[in-house]
Amino acid sequence: MKKLAVIFLGLLAALPAGARIKLVALPDRDTTMIRLDNPAATVVEEERVLTLQKGLNQVDFSWKGVTIDQDSIRLAVLSPADKVQLLNVSYPPGEGALVWQLSCAEACNAKVRISYLLSGIDRLVTYTGTAEKDESKLDLESFLVLRNFSGEDFIDAQVRLDYGEPFSMSAKHEETRQRLFLSKTGLPIVKTFKWDAREKPWDPSRLDENVGIPVYYAIANTEAKGLGENALWDGKVRVFQKDGHGSTIFVGEDNPGFVPVGEDLEIRVGEGRDVVVTQRQKVNRQINIKRNSSNDIILYDNEELIETEVENFKDQPAVLVLTQYIPGEWTMREASLDYELKDHETLEFRVELKPKDKITLKMDFVRSNIRTRDLR
Repeated sequence: MKKLAVIFLGLLAALPAGARIKLVALPDRDTTMIRLDNPAATVVEEERVLTLQKGLNQVDFSWKGVTIDQDSIRLAVLSPADKVQLLNVSYPPGEGALVWQLSCAEACNAKVRISYLLSGIDRLVTYTGTAEKDESKLDLESFLVLRNFSGEDFIDAQVRLDYGEPFSMSAKHEETRQRLFLSKTGLPIVKTFKWDAREKPWDPSRLDENVGIPVYYAIANTEAKGLGENALWDGKVRVFQKDGHGSTIFVGEDNPGFVPVGEDLEIRVGEGRDVVVTQRQKVNRQINIKRNSSNDIILYDNEELIETEVENFKDQPAVLVLTQYIPGEWTMREASLDYELKDHETLEFRVELKPKDKITLKMDFVRSNIRTRDLR
């Protein structure tokens, strides 16, 4: 071990004033828990059995070769909790150490837990998805990657995430370990095309290039769909697809964020050209015009009509999410499809397309009180 921890157990009355003695090695750890609940910090918990004398005992805990947040170190007496009391803690100057003072009602073996924040050890999560050839279902595996550059060796440590049961893992200094901790098969896929009015061309036929629309696999993190036991951590997802000949092809990779229970894991798997969106502004005119004494227009409302034609060239159904924007203050007079208002100017339409389907959506709205100049 690169971390050094020592202990002196005895009656403080027997020590000369100001004395600091290191005599007996701290007992070996009975168990070690590496807690990865928080992706920004790693907590290490050690359980040890101390042989305490009746009266006041001094426990000296020191370390070297590792980086421990000194303010995070805690000592908790697990048993016998009613006979052992922590009185105070002191920090010797210029050392990576601290001293606990314990009061013990009678001589005993006390089980304690020492916990601290340890730098240089962290985790990341990766996912591998394998989709069926028809893209209807997906098998999902998730791996925990533990990276140990802390200066400490951990042998048969218990590793705990923020959910599920802890598991045993060894990781020596400068070692990276990977463990499978989630495996689900047959998860339903909703293949979704996403078109954004601020990012995609409104009329792709006018471009020389073949315009694609971003494609996502949406997998519900719910019990009804095969997941939903816990949230899914953020991490890189690589997706493969069965080719129908006993092998797979690489589809793409993405880095979706944290997915709470009840929401969808959305994985971008590339761009599709089987769905085409063409959008045009049919009406854009000023109404309710206000003029000043010089007959200049100073205030007006704007009447607008936008038509969006969506065509599905696939022999399978498709789902298209259209994101539209209406800046300022506005009133929708007519929309041919229901929408979800994401914020004051962002509208999201979900379009269910049948095979070879072609539909036209309309947004008829008025933007209010547009000023052309100062009223002075």
